[in-house]
Amino acid sequence: MFDSSRLKPAASLVQPSLEGWPDAPLRQDGVHEFYAAGEQDGAAALALGLLCAVQARRNGEPSLWLRLAKSRQARQRPYAPGLAELGIDPATMVLMRLPDLQSLLRAAIDCVRHGGAGAVVMEMDGRAPAFDLTASRRLALAAEQSGTMVMIVRSGADPTPSAAHTRWQVASAPSVPLPGNAPGSPVFDVTLLRRRGGRDGLNLQLEWDRERSAFQAPRSGRAPLSGDNPALPAVRTGDAGRRSAA
Repeated sequence: MFDSSRLKPAASLVQPSLEGWPDAPLRQDGVHEFYAAGEQDGAAALALGLLCAVQARRNGEPSLWLRLAKSRQARQRPYAPGLAELGIDPATMVLMRLPDLQSLLRAAIDCVRHGGAGAVVMEMDGRAPAFDLTASRRLALAAEQSGTMVMIVRSGADPTPSAAHTRWQVASAPSVPLPGNAPGSPVFDVTLLRRRGGRDGLNLQLEWDRERSAFQAPRSGRAPLSGDNPALPAVRTGDAGRRSAA
């Protein structure tokens, strides 16, 4: 029998003081989809998924990062210094490279059902027809039973029906320069496309504060939408730094 005491507190995507934000945070026992707004926004969608996974960790559990070995994503390998710059300890990320989409979905279900991970991040590029409504329902049921948050990062695809608790569109936005014109913190332009049992349509820009491991409103106020500035140097083409693998 499932032990409800294993459920971990829900992770807050942003501070509750932000005006207009949904009154409930991302469900810890939920499935959440992050769609790249455009081809150039894949890094931003991945960044948001990984940072939400960081917030979902409560007791030192690892975060699992599942991706396909043969895809456009495979050319962009995890970059440990980039992860560390964001405040993500690469040692807490376990990377799993699967041969095909069916293997990725089976691994995701097994990992979520186990319940030992703080969060599971799944990358899927393109249409991914095997991830249909039935597959998403199985994943949502496993998440509700184990209390493991699931982030599904989609690029090169249009939103399709699923059992996800929330669905977001993500784009990168200009950061606020630091003193000396140094690069500022990542800023995301996010739109809530769907929220099960609640309202959608909310659009905000969020700045990541690595010191507090939290999201906040951009310090200069709302910036114009732009997809020209990737939000995360967490992946790079070619050989990368150290990474965990399974």
